[in-house]
Amino acid sequence: MADWNREVQDATDRAEAELQRLIRYLNDEVVPEVRQQGSSALRKAAEGLHKLAEKVDDRKR
Repeated sequence: MADWNREVQDATDRAEAELQRLIRYLNDEVVPEVRQQGSSALRKAAEGLHKLAEKVDDRKR
């Protein structure tokens, strides 16, 4: 029974270590990329809205 408990504990330790690696990867690699792409998309949307506002202004004249 002690061997089985040790195997379960070892598996749990390995799972926790892998989970920590996954969290580090997400924080270090994925999140910054999403933020960068998100901000780029917002800038493009803002540029499009600016152009649309200029067209609306031109029609008023």
